[in-house]
Amino acid sequence: MNKKEISAALKDYHWMINEIQRQRKMLENQVGGNLTAQYGEESAMPKAKGVNSDPIFREVIRREKKSKWIARIEKKVLFIQEHIDCVQGERERAVLECLLDGMSVIAISRHMGLSERNIYKLRENIIEMMMENAGNAENAEIA
Repeated sequence: MNKKEISAALKDYHWMINEIQRQRKMLENQVGGNLTAQYGEESAMPKAKGVNSDPIFREVIRREKKSKWIARIEKKVLFIQEHIDCVQGERERAVLECLLDGMSVIAISRHMGLSERNIYKLRENIIEMMMENAGNAENAEIA
């Protein structure tokens, strides 16, 4: 991941965790679902060309897209979780925890009694540490 992607993942971490949890819960409840294909006269009627009117097929496609989307979100969340321990320093750690809890830079600034500029610098340090740790992990795998 590059700096921009890590920054976005840190910013979005809180909602991504909540969304993963919500989607997993919904999938557990909906496995099998109660969808019914068309029957009776409707099943014998001609369909528009190029369009599949089967609601079950459409639902399968929707769930497949949702599954891929959740997998992308999980990948971002796992990256952050795998690199949390590389963050050194008490201030950086406090800022990281606040970011992961969904707090804005302004809220963190007020909470910690530091300037917003200082919080931005600490966030940049966190991103640099994570990038460096990710690079070291990749180099270790290659070796």
